[in-house]
Amino acid sequence: MSENVHKVPTNHIEENGDANYSAGEIRVLEGLEAVRLRPGMYIGSTSSRGLHHLVYEIVDNSIDEALAGFCDKIEVRINEDGSCTVVDNGRGIPVDMHESGKPALEVVLTVLHAGGKFGDGGYAISGGLHGVGVSVVNALSSWMKVQVHRDGNVYEMMFSRGEVTKEMTIVDKTDHTGTIVTFMPDPEIFKEGVDFSYDTLKVRVRELAFLNKGLRIRLTDNRPATTKSEEFHYAGGIIEFVKYLNNGKDLVTKDVIAFEGEKDKVIVDIALQYQNGYTENMYTFVNDINTIEGGMHLSGFRTALTRCINDYARKNGLLKNSDENLTGEDVREGLTCVISVKVPNPQFEGQTKTKLGNQEVKGIVDNITSEGLRVYLEEHPAEAKEIIGKSITASRAREAARRARELTRRKNALEVSSLPGKLADCSERDPKFTELYIVEGDSAGGSAKSGRDRRYQAILPLRGKVVNTEKAAMADILKNEEIATIINTIGAGVGADFNEKDSNYNKVIIMTDADTDGAHIQILLLTFFYRYMRDLITAGKVYIALPPLYKVSKKSGKKEDIVYAWEEDELEEAKKKIGRGYNVQRYKGLGEMNASQLWETTMNPETRTLIQVSIEDAAIDERRVPVLMGDKVEPRREWIEQHVQFTLEDNFAIE
Repeated sequence: MSENVHKVPTNHIEENGDANYSAGEIRVLEGLEAVRLRPGMYIGSTSSRGLHHLVYEIVDNSIDEALAGFCDKIEVRINEDGSCTVVDNGRGIPVDMHESGKPALEVVLTVLHAGGKFGDGGYAISGGLHGVGVSVVNALSSWMKVQVHRDGNVYEMMFSRGEVTKEMTIVDKTDHTGTIVTFMPDPEIFKEGVDFSYDTLKVRVRELAFLNKGLRIRLTDNRPATTKSEEFHYAGGIIEFVKYLNNGKDLVTKDVIAFEGEKDKVIVDIALQYQNGYTENMYTFVNDINTIEGGMHLSGFRTALTRCINDYARKNGLLKNSDENLTGEDVREGLTCVISVKVPNPQFEGQTKTKLGNQEVKGIVDNITSEGLRVYLEEHPAEAKEIIGKSITASRAREAARRARELTRRKNALEVSSLPGKLADCSERDPKFTELYIVEGDSAGGSAKSGRDRRYQAILPLRGKVVNTEKAAMADILKNEEIATIINTIGAGVGADFNEKDSNYNKVIIMTDADTDGAHIQILLLTFFYRYMRDLITAGKVYIALPPLYKVSKKSGKKEDIVYAWEEDELEEAKKKIGRGYNVQRYKGLGEMNASQLWETTMNPETRTLIQVSIEDAAIDERRVPVLMGDKVEPRREWIEQHVQFTLEDNFAIE
């Protein structure tokens, strides 16, 4: 890291632009040129995430047809050549002449902000309201072929990077309607690769099937090495979604509580269920779009839930007059809930559509939730008592956690005495430039402290046992010395109080031995971050350091040639590189490395290997974490039997 990292390069004005800024510098981007020049503005990124977003944009158009009541089957295919095809049996994109003098099909595919979702006639409810979806996909594809089955004919057009290569022509007759879009992502745009992941697409396809009761979606991979096909169809809709999320968990209520309603053309569908865990799992959707930041529909639900639970508890003597009301945090502990609303004119915050802003939706969701939940509680007194009993227990634990949490708050950074005793902090005070290494054991911690760049690298050694946070209540978690130290060091709170922006470090790096114990510590720490500092993961600030497994060396006089290897195949290459007379050292732990070796292999930003921890699919993770880290043995055994293949190479004894 440079010493002058904070300096603004004002001394290089000539590199920053022409001083003679004039009208000649103003450039007007025509057609889809803007999309190719700044693709990240339209699809988020040009990484794997952006690549798969192309498919979602096409599928979302088919889903809009389903929402309008004209489509009940969708097929997504990864073709042998790596291209992708999306087929639906909707009405088909219009093919008649547009007022612009071009066929409507061409306009939709080549003009931004063109589509049937702006007026009143095309779609009453739609996820894609900006009219950029299919045209953006066209612009970012090396080629695209579109076939429309409509009016008894099959219409076909072809494109390359947004430009028409084949005018619309009738190529066949047909007895049905629908649209077939096939496209090949442009490797000039997606430089990390254009290979679609079946599993990634499966996540979104399954989610859409849950959200659209009765819709059939088939996903097929026709690539020779990975041929497979699955169909997703859920008659129960989001009720089955909640069951899927809670599979294998210890449930408070056996049945899923579900209710729906409609007001002012806003359709509300809610399903919820309590489990004996300690975390809240909320999934909210607007017109099938995952609103990960929530919004007015989530706010309306939370308000109604808290009020209904308290009203019922007071009315039935489950809360005494002297007791304080249960908080929202209390009544949502252990809650798994899916909220799906259909809104005619949704107001999303930005193109990413992660937060709903419609104020009127809050009141509608509040009213429907209040009525549905009130009826359920009155008709199911036994279940109501269990739910409220859990909420009261959560209230007591919350108060205990609050008292414990106060002890873990980091004071002003200038108060050196307030820092955790084990922490070797860095001198840099701007969090944007700092890294925290969480290291297994004092031995490795000593090497890391000696080998680090103390300007921006902080070291926190762990000496005690890290509690399994999947099995423990918040109050017990905060009593664990190692967890409390981590919370104190990161300094951004914990649980509901956690704010990623307050973190004292830009990177939190888990560095453990490359053995079973090290892997166990990694999993325990990741479970904690996932449950109580999740935004740290979603912000891309949690990493796992990969230390080498082998050191291959050979002395030649006073000089020693050294090559490190992280995998078995790298070991063989290292042996060849060193040549005859090599010596191989297998590192059993980080403590076997001296400070310079640890810096060179695992801590130097120029040479180290870090794995960034991410949450690809919250629904899948929400199922896996309790299975693998929870109390129930049987689900874990079943998962291991299905996903782990043991061979003789694993050196297990065979009787």
